[in-house]
Amino acid sequence: MNRRNFIRLAGGGTIAAATAGTLVACGAVGSHYPAEAVEAWKGPVGETDLRRRAVAYAITAPNSHNLQPWLVDLRESGVITLRTDPARVLPQTDPWGRQILIGHGAFLELLVMALAQQGVASEVLLWPQGEMPAALKDWDDRPVARITLKPGGQPDPLFAQVLLRRTPKTDFDTTRAIAPGVLAQLLGSTPAEAPLRVGGTVSADQLPALRTLCWESARVELLTPRTMMESIQLTRVGPGEILQHRDGISINSPFVRAVDALGMFDRTQPPAEGSAAYKSAMGRFEGHSRTAMGFVWITGPNTRSDQIRTGRLYVRQQLQATALGVGMHPMSQAVQEFAEMAPHFERVHQLLLGRPAPRTPQEPTVQMFCRMGYPQGEVPAAPRRPLARFVRT
Repeated sequence: MNRRNFIRLAGGGTIAAATAGTLVACGAVGSHYPAEAVEAWKGPVGETDLRRRAVAYAITAPNSHNLQPWLVDLRESGVITLRTDPARVLPQTDPWGRQILIGHGAFLELLVMALAQQGVASEVLLWPQGEMPAALKDWDDRPVARITLKPGGQPDPLFAQVLLRRTPKTDFDTTRAIAPGVLAQLLGSTPAEAPLRVGGTVSADQLPALRTLCWESARVELLTPRTMMESIQLTRVGPGEILQHRDGISINSPFVRAVDALGMFDRTQPPAEGSAAYKSAMGRFEGHSRTAMGFVWITGPNTRSDQIRTGRLYVRQQLQATALGVGMHPMSQAVQEFAEMAPHFERVHQLLLGRPAPRTPQEPTVQMFCRMGYPQGEVPAAPRRPLARFVRT
């Protein structure tokens, strides 16, 4: 046996050594991260400036690979300018930056809600210097949005869920169906404004095909070396790395930390097809897919502004799901736009919209596709970088 495949224990037993690919794909994250890494979920402790307080809530927004790609400029009085960090993008799995900008929309929505909670209204201007270019290599520091503060903000009932929101990356409880009334309440309480539309299903007739789509599209991401390596390169193992970075995919279980200490946590290559690591990863993703007890999605045109609006709507959906006690987890592989995913990108549009995948930004596009269910245990909060890392003053 290759030493990377097994570690021989003193007592005569063996344990399979984990590769980074296996553990990243499995979502084998620890439930207890260093307290400092998740302190953002306590809210803006000690902050007195209302703009900084609002930003402190906004940095808890959901975002792809937990990159936290937001920059906030507070140098202009009475204004918050939101930019994106062009170094915090995903060129392999998100080659056009669509998912990154959806994360900006989620940030913007929480920012507006947090300002309103303090009695401040927001006048939001998207892309004051023009939309971001299509190619990631051409992205610059142009503003995503300029938020002008006005008097008269009204608190939003969903704000109570902001610090409670979690994204469950585990199998759901298959003994607990989602009632159609719960789905209706979720979709009805967060209505889309044209041209965006929301949809969802908990129908036993529709779930099998959507579960299979999730599993098969996830398999493509795992088997494409450059897309798998993108996740591996964002993996943080153990409290030291988690505290150093406070972003990406955090793993803090005792087993993984022990393997890493022995130099057996391989972050140089994805798991080979057919290997034990591959089979473990596939099994976990199949578990996530097959335990989906419902699905929700957001569709609409695909301009940069539509992507921002999608993020604003999505985080409201997730906040409402939190209030209902239901887990929502994006299974975003099928809506990714790298070449190897094209058949599944086509399939998700056929299943959800009954039409071919879009060829232009004006055509209907599946922007978000999420599985739903009831988590079987506590869902940990994801690490966040310190507030000061996001703010320019």
